[in-house]
Amino acid sequence: MSTERPDNDVTGPRRRRPPLAVASVAAAVLLAGGGGAYWASTASGDGGTADSGSSARGEARPLALDAPAGDGPGDTSSSSDSPPSGIAPGEPDPGGPPVVYRASGELPDGPDEAAVHEARGTVASADVARLAKALGIPGSPRAEGTSWVVGDDDGPGALLKVAKQAPGTWTFARTTPAKPCEPGTMCANGASEPGGDPVSEKAAKAAAIPVLKAVGQDDAALNAGQLMGDVRVVNADPKIDGLPTYGWSTGVQVGPDGEVTGGSGHLKALEKGDAYPAVGADEALKQLNAASRGKGDGGRDIGGCATPVPLEGGPKPPADPQCVPSNGKRAPVEQTVEDAVFGLALNHVDGRPTLVPSWLFTVRQAPGGPENTVTQVAVDPEFIEQPEPPTTPSSGERKVTSYGADGRTLEVTFWGGVCSTYTASAEESAGQVAISVTEKPQEGKKACIAIAKELTRTVTLQEPLGDRAVVDAASGGTVPRG
Repeated sequence: MSTERPDNDVTGPRRRRPPLAVASVAAAVLLAGGGGAYWASTASGDGGTADSGSSARGEARPLALDAPAGDGPGDTSSSSDSPPSGIAPGEPDPGGPPVVYRASGELPDGPDEAAVHEARGTVASADVARLAKALGIPGSPRAEGTSWVVGDDDGPGALLKVAKQAPGTWTFARTTPAKPCEPGTMCANGASEPGGDPVSEKAAKAAAIPVLKAVGQDDAALNAGQLMGDVRVVNADPKIDGLPTYGWSTGVQVGPDGEVTGGSGHLKALEKGDAYPAVGADEALKQLNAASRGKGDGGRDIGGCATPVPLEGGPKPPADPQCVPSNGKRAPVEQTVEDAVFGLALNHVDGRPTLVPSWLFTVRQAPGGPENTVTQVAVDPEFIEQPEPPTTPSSGERKVTSYGADGRTLEVTFWGGVCSTYTASAEESAGQVAISVTEKPQEGKKACIAIAKELTRTVTLQEPLGDRAVVDAASGGTVPRG
């Protein structure tokens, strides 16, 4: 863009509102591990569901977004048994310098309002059976705790697991080839040494279509460019109500023999909820920059720079680019916003996965560098209920990271060490269930290796969970369904 702008102008000039179906999302981030992390799709297809929500100007309730979890993947705490921290693509490092996003051109206004889409209800056995048939797994779905299971989980074979609670998160893995190996040939999934050639993108898409049809995504746009060794990954990218989505994806892995060897996604369609007034991309970008400034350098003033003392009359030594200046603040890292598309991005509301109207910004740090997608909620802040920040759990307590429910049975997940025992309990009220996980070091363990494990414990409630929220008693934060 040729127009000069002041340094504090991060938005660029506005233009007239384009149609609701703006441009399609740039393919910025693929599935990590072919279905291990969820990006950009949905199980409900283009049409969405019936309009059951309220108008933004009518009876819409405040949007209560859950506070981010503080103990678990992505946490920057220094607990010896915490898992490694992680940073979402395009997001600023909480311990690094702040990031400033600058638009390279005009930004769209987007629609006046848009609806959230929520995970409600449970997954039927018939839906699981349909997916299992498409994957070629014999047998009927059986209930195991909070999941439906089809296949062999005790040895070589194929296994499909689907969470009973909406949105029916499913995972599939095949540990033996779908077809017997011929002597002297290479087989997928560890049946012999790797080294086969990946199938073509066309063949991978053809193999994935029956699976995608079983989960309601046969009309989705497909990308089969990702490779994991000799396995090709097909990433499905459908829309809801004509809008692209982010954080809600299906990945299907296809081996060199053309058979589906793994995958993950969501089985139950989301339901349309309340509609809220939306802000334009300009305003959303301002909010994104404000949030980034709050994250940079972790909010810490961390001292000055140590530099060599120059010889008398000699040149001044060059500055260390990694050094923090004496005011404790590093220079911001600039990223260019190359595209802005109005869509739906994954958040959690009262512990339930919810796709929230958001701006999807395609950003690049340097010309020719990799693209990333950064999202910013597009709901007018006046309609957002700010969450209480989670507190730090006290010694001997573990923060619950997710849960699954089946009637009165609650299965809670948390991170813990290998040298302690853990017990879970629940305190129930009419509106919520507070979960406590207590840690007790094993007696006689004077020295123990600091290894983090994701653990689960089961709690039996006095009454079925129903619509009650699940909260972590240690921090007060809402626990998302897992």
